[in-house]
Amino acid sequence: MTVSTRSANLGRHVFGAAALAFGLITLAWHNYKDWDQLRYILNATDGPILVYAAAAAQIVGGAAIQFRRTAKTGAAALGAIYLVFALLCVPGIVATPQVYDSWGNFFEQLSLVTGAAMTYARVSSAWAPETLNRAGRNLLGICAISFTLEQAVHLDATARLVPKWLPPNQMFWAITTTVLFALAAVALLTNRMALLATRLLTTMIVIFGLLVWIPLLRSGPRSHGNWSETAETFAIAGAAWILADLLGENRLYGNRLR
Repeated sequence: MTVSTRSANLGRHVFGAAALAFGLITLAWHNYKDWDQLRYILNATDGPILVYAAAAAQIVGGAAIQFRRTAKTGAAALGAIYLVFALLCVPGIVATPQVYDSWGNFFEQLSLVTGAAMTYARVSSAWAPETLNRAGRNLLGICAISFTLEQAVHLDATARLVPKWLPPNQMFWAITTTVLFALAAVALLTNRMALLATRLLTTMIVIFGLLVWIPLLRSGPRSHGNWSETAETFAIAGAAWILADLLGENRLYGNRLR
């Protein structure tokens, strides 16, 4: 049994809104060649059809997940499309396993699969709360390890994304956020201060969106990459937020039983 509160739905709403936005961005841009997850199977004939179908699934799923009655269907649609995206990263991993970009893309999509799966399981009461929390913690913990490695591999590029006006300097924040990703991964995988770690992880990713991608979007509104990265950042934040909501809900219910 879980306690249903209005605040416990915030992560689901953010996750769905980001998914819907990503689908709309794709339809508005008419540029399927920039969709990294599909680049291994696209061709001039079926490329647009596949991408627009995926965009439609995100729009419908992102809208449906906002409402309790349709959240299960929306979560299933989003989980399915993000799972496809994750699996489509595998050829890149096999082709160049020494290059971390494909690994990073896979775990980014896995974090979104996890967000959708947690929502589906929660609204359908498919798993016991303890089982759901443990699965969510472990999966997002593994993804946090990947986020750590991805930033470490591209530390200079990460530093360049940090606003120059932010003291003390760009590299400081690149290193700090990499360490914080690692600490979040440890907390989630060991279940030590997991709720606090998940809330801080969510906050950090949201800050990435606000301080990094929103300014880039304002300075380069014609860049499809800026739009898609902004949407994906908030979708990943939404996935982490869903876990934070679940962990907080479980703790609230546990305290009420005492």
